[in-house]
Amino acid sequence: MTASSAGDAVLVRHLSLGGEGPTVVVKDCIDIAGTVTACGSAAFAAAPPATAHATVVEHLLRSGCRIVGKANMHELAFGMTGVNTTFGTPVNPHWPDRIPGGSSSGSAVAVAAGLCDFAVGTDTGGSVRQPATCCGVFGIKPSFGRIDRTGLSPRNSSLDCIGVFARSIDMLETAMAAIDPSFSRMALAGAPRLGRIKCSGVEPAVGDPLVYALMDAYPDMIYERLPHMEAAFAAGMTVISHETAAAFGHLLDEGAPLGADIRKRLAAAREVSAAQLAEAEDIRRLFTAEVDALLERHDALVTPALPVVPPTLEEAKDPQTILPLTRFLRPFNLSGHPAITLPARSVEGLPIGLQIIGRKGEDARLCAVARWLVDCVPLFQSKDTHQ
Repeated sequence: MTASSAGDAVLVRHLSLGGEGPTVVVKDCIDIAGTVTACGSAAFAAAPPATAHATVVEHLLRSGCRIVGKANMHELAFGMTGVNTTFGTPVNPHWPDRIPGGSSSGSAVAVAAGLCDFAVGTDTGGSVRQPATCCGVFGIKPSFGRIDRTGLSPRNSSLDCIGVFARSIDMLETAMAAIDPSFSRMALAGAPRLGRIKCSGVEPAVGDPLVYALMDAYPDMIYERLPHMEAAFAAGMTVISHETAAAFGHLLDEGAPLGADIRKRLAAAREVSAAQLAEAEDIRRLFTAEVDALLERHDALVTPALPVVPPTLEEAKDPQTILPLTRFLRPFNLSGHPAITLPARSVEGLPIGLQIIGRKGEDARLCAVARWLVDCVPLFQSKDTHQ
């Protein structure tokens, strides 16, 4: 697919702001002065334009980047497929019959299609890392709180992180430095200490290539367990639902135009009880402690990015197909640890990926670990990951 044909539903607005540095696309839940922040929804399509840039946009412009557009997204960032009935669904450039992933669908597709050098998205429960894997590019969710969220919608979140997509680790680090002036590249003095998290429910088409590749490059990698990982996956959804309902539940009362899937999910989100939220917060504390304890013994932890290959657009009409897509991603939003996904392909040529999780605040070290894996593991050295 050419960049021009891929762009039909990818950008909701073309722009030309900034210097002569890397070209960037910004997700449409992030304020850019003079443009509407529609969040992929007809409910906000006629809202007044933003009066100021989000802090992350200011950082991009100060670093000399050129912002070339605002990216389409799953409505209200409350979905994983990237399907959008209002603004159209961005087409996955390499696998057009499969979902682009969500909610940062347009950002992932823009990078995969070569429409920009890197793109900015947001990740509340996997919304950078999952579409990155679906579209065959690199994605990072930084440590929670590292990147200033001022100028984002929703305004408040205990999970959401601004993240970036790129076609190479080098550009991913360039992007991190652009959105975070405190970020400084680092190099490893030797091989990192990695722990492989034991994960259940992984399709052989996904798990086998990853396991064999890691065994060849790192035969002594230790298997580790995170006992509360499944509970953290569920708890993350409880928190997402509660916070999304707090931010957007009023749209139901106002009769705002919403997609049928979003309307149904928002209504269900309003039913989260105080007891359920308190239980989710207990799981957050337990799971975070488990991850921190493992990272005292390892430089990073690894899991599959997704347990299954991304479904086709037709298969994604069944909600049961979508449920497992962030099974290994969302728990680390709950804990707040930084995570990167490395793209790869299955034996059949379908998108798969590896997730690497690092210590909080050590995002540069995590990028260095990712670079080591890309350099040492042939599975992550395909042509598409180095464009």
